[in-house]
Amino acid sequence: MNEAVQTSSSFTPRVFSGIQPSGGLTLGNYLGAMKRFVDMQNQGAFQTVYCMVDLHAITVWQDPEKLRHATRELCAGFIAAGIDPDKSILFNQSQVAEHAQLAWIFNCVARMGWMQRMTQWKDKAGKNQQNASLGLFAYPALMAADILVYRATHVPVGEDQKQHLELTRDVAIKFNHDYGVDFFPITEPVIEGAATRVMSLRDGSRKMSKSDPSDASRINMTDDADTIAKKIRKAKTDPDALPSEADGLQDRPEARNLVNIYAALSEQPVDQVLRDMGGKQFSQFKPILSDLAVDKLSPISTEMARLMQDPAEIDRILGHGARQARALAAPILQKTYDIVGMISAR
Repeated sequence: MNEAVQTSSSFTPRVFSGIQPSGGLTLGNYLGAMKRFVDMQNQGAFQTVYCMVDLHAITVWQDPEKLRHATRELCAGFIAAGIDPDKSILFNQSQVAEHAQLAWIFNCVARMGWMQRMTQWKDKAGKNQQNASLGLFAYPALMAADILVYRATHVPVGEDQKQHLELTRDVAIKFNHDYGVDFFPITEPVIEGAATRVMSLRDGSRKMSKSDPSDASRINMTDDADTIAKKIRKAKTDPDALPSEADGLQDRPEARNLVNIYAALSEQPVDQVLRDMGGKQFSQFKPILSDLAVDKLSPISTEMARLMQDPAEIDRILGHGARQARALAAPILQKTYDIVGMISAR
């Protein structure tokens, strides 16, 4: 870890992260990603680059009109959550060709064995690997390009993406070694917070997902106040009272999930939440959590709806962000070509 920090210290502190526009935003996206994106933007310690990764989305088939809508809605979600296009670079991936161009270089750096070990490849392709797209298999090389085309030093990720970021580090190390350079940083993952992995409201052992067939399993960022309150009220729990210490949440996945959500929304450590709430029954705790969730999330859903009334403005914001992104990415890609030995127009 110390070596990685030293290796990255000579690079401009820069954050990159992205979300797929492959369906509606959930509370899991907000707490696990967007809220942290906003925090890192507002710290002022990093240049922040945030992306709607639409090229990743098409590793499985997408309806074109739905993809366009989802990309705009995701952009609206970023802005409504607090991402400021004047402070962060905000764009959709397909408008910046350098991502795909660097991905080809990294396809030639990464090894087949690395890709075959990716748990997401195994999970998504399952027993049907021969019919899965080549893009799904090569997904991690494109993710590495997304990050390293900006020479990003830090990436806020959930636990489920940590393995892909480790592959990004492997690609950077191998590229630097193969060409005898110190060109790409060894990017640091940023995995922190009480709710980096928000679980289903119906099954605390499974991640909250927009692909879950049960809408009651998740809070959508487009849900209104009444819907948010109803879903929390009906969330699965157990019959015991909340404990006063975190150890008491062991083997209680639904209780742990709701406490983690409360902690993340209230910006308090879990231990503090349990000191305040310990001993309460869920019949007492759920209304408190519901009020907090409505207070924090309703303004976001309202602002998303307002922004979606003007798709041309969203497209303008994305286009402006793409021009900013290309200004960063193009010279990095050009230098990469020079290192590899390619002759380019000047």
